[in-house]
Amino acid sequence: MSTSLPNPFRPGAGHMPPYLAGREEEKEEFARLLDQQSILANLVLTGLRGVGKTVLLDTLRPMALAKGWLWVGSDLSETSSITERNLLTRILADLAVATSSVVAGTRERLGFAPTTETVGQKLDFDTLQDISNSTPGLASDKLKAVLDRTWEALEPLGVSGVVFAYDEAQNLADNAPRDEYPLSLLLDVFQSTQRKGTPYMLALVGLPTLFPKLVEARTYAERMFRVVMLDRLNEQASADAIVKPVEDSGSPTDFTPESVRLIYEVSRGYPYFIQYLCREAFDIWTFRPGAEIPVGDIFRKLDDDFFAGRWARVTDRQRDLLVVIAHLDNSSREFTVQEIVNASSDSDRPFSSSHVNRMLVSLGEAGLVYKNRWGRYSLAVPLLDDFILRQEAQQDL
Repeated sequence: MSTSLPNPFRPGAGHMPPYLAGREEEKEEFARLLDQQSILANLVLTGLRGVGKTVLLDTLRPMALAKGWLWVGSDLSETSSITERNLLTRILADLAVATSSVVAGTRERLGFAPTTETVGQKLDFDTLQDISNSTPGLASDKLKAVLDRTWEALEPLGVSGVVFAYDEAQNLADNAPRDEYPLSLLLDVFQSTQRKGTPYMLALVGLPTLFPKLVEARTYAERMFRVVMLDRLNEQASADAIVKPVEDSGSPTDFTPESVRLIYEVSRGYPYFIQYLCREAFDIWTFRPGAEIPVGDIFRKLDDDFFAGRWARVTDRQRDLLVVIAHLDNSSREFTVQEIVNASSDSDRPFSSSHVNRMLVSLGEAGLVYKNRWGRYSLAVPLLDDFILRQEAQQDL
């Protein structure tokens, strides 16, 4: 293989893979949402880190544009979602990018001469902010006024609607002690505009904690969203993600069926890890065509690149709890507090139910576990259980 041949694999946060495999059903579901006559369902796209949520969101945008929708959105940082005012400003800034060339009406501009000149008023950020500032009431009233005025300008242009797409939406949260309710504001405003028939659609992307947060803020959110849960790829989709990029790159060396099977098994079908393993294997074969894939060495590098930072923020006692979880037969799926208590009963320092509950809350805040709506827990980082077992094995040496 020529050393000048670029590596087609791109592991990274939100990096578009060379071939998007196994997401046809999710794209078809979004296409159905775009075809709604009235917006009765919005999109929640959720899943663990590394399953390709951001990548899929990027592929949904051209689908919406092709059907005449405008696309508005960005990442929801904790700063932009911590207060109602910050969220309002975030939405106005994002909306202005899509509407700044749209003329909403006219205004008079005074000149040096005694006459006045009538000019078009574009829906740029300053105009949207003026509408917001001149509207009395709460932040929700201001946002509704902006959205209503915007649609009055967009509808005559034949626009199908506007998708408001926000990644990392799990950062949205109400804060009752501070009397700040940005999440409730978002839900209330969009439910109101959709009930009036305005085709504004929310597409919220985030970790599995997102949908429970939405329902906790407003119970009607359960009927307001279509939840699409991204899971790991099946064996055929994983094989496509491994083989097709190499075929398209013009490489003279292919992944053998045995190597494809190996990568699928050790990655468990998670897109990020498929990309990571394939990138390392491709680089090795650049210099040693057909060499055996050194899975152990690659995972040691992956541990440093992906897991070590998260593990370093965990206390010793939290690590003990995570080791117990990693040894559960269902560690890669869902588990209960009682299962953890039972599994720790034979250890030197067993856990009580109350202790496990408190620690799971802390680990949830650290982004390592999450609780679903049925009182069960899951690891929030894919392959974290394998990493923990590797750490335990190294300590035993």
